[in-house]
Amino acid sequence: MANLAAMLAMSRRWKTPPAAVPILAATTLLAACSPSAPSEAADAAPLGPQLVLPVDCVLGETCEIQNYVDRDPGPGAKDYTCATRTYQDHKGVDIRIPDMAAQRAGVDVLAAAPGRVTRLRDGVADVSVRNTGVAAVDGVECGNGIVIDHGDGWESQYCHLAQGSLIVAQDAEVRAGQPIARIGLSGQTEYPHLHFSLRKDGQVVDPFAPEGGEACEARGALWAASVSAAMAYKSGAVLNTGFSSGAVSMESIEDGGLPPASAHAPALVAYVRAIGLEAGDIQHLTVTGPGGDLLAETTIDPLDGPKAQYMLYAGRRTPADGWAPGTYMAAYWVERGGRRALERRFEINLQD
Repeated sequence: MANLAAMLAMSRRWKTPPAAVPILAATTLLAACSPSAPSEAADAAPLGPQLVLPVDCVLGETCEIQNYVDRDPGPGAKDYTCATRTYQDHKGVDIRIPDMAAQRAGVDVLAAAPGRVTRLRDGVADVSVRNTGVAAVDGVECGNGIVIDHGDGWESQYCHLAQGSLIVAQDAEVRAGQPIARIGLSGQTEYPHLHFSLRKDGQVVDPFAPEGGEACEARGALWAASVSAAMAYKSGAVLNTGFSSGAVSMESIEDGGLPPASAHAPALVAYVRAIGLEAGDIQHLTVTGPGGDLLAETTIDPLDGPKAQYMLYAGRRTPADGWAPGTYMAAYWVERGGRRALERRFEINLQD
């Protein structure tokens, strides 16, 4: 219980480096790519293929966008809104699933548009580069991957696929939304996600802003009407929430194997992992009991810079006779510039 006591005695948090030093995610199978933004005229002819979401998930529920294309031509990093949800030279869109439990269950990667499979790679192990080191994936940063030709110089690339999950063959014709593989942990990455890139004549295109130009001037997104609302930009998101019966760490959240809370477990701990936070953000997490009494509270000092991800928790030791039956509520919110930029409520029902 030493670790649990230390955890509950103070407000600890697990930080990742600022966006300028991102969680590692790579992009090279044979090249790289990019996304797009809202169209200026509804009846304007699209600049390229109309794209569906290339992962079989629901944005905001079972997946989130971790990183956008870097639009800054210099040493800095800016996404298509001029914000910092990207990193230096990032050439695609990272669609992240919550944890390794979701990855092990299987999440399909889908063809973003009709086309022909032109390149494939399989056989790269699903192992985080936190364990192997970056040098171990030199030359195979994309991991297991697929490239699809959409005609007229357009092609899309799919990286970090699960080893042995590719279900299309070289030169196969695919339709938009067709499963082609599953999300994995192969190549230069620390978390399960799809790195999706788009290119025109070998040059990276941002599907959120395909007309090029500087960031903040995005027009003509290539996302199909069926997914355009879901692809709306988010300046941060909540990736994980839950209640645990013991110590919480970033690693245990990522693995998806936290011990569940119960009425007579050692403690009741609410946790949150958020992504895409900004400098100056102030995070709050409270836990209340069935009668509305405050049981635990954590508030984090303003962030010193952008954070790719951030975990915090609030908890309390279980009383000698256990927790009273009923619903326990957790509330998480982020203050940004005097307003709530992000919030999430979640609950657990405890019974004897």
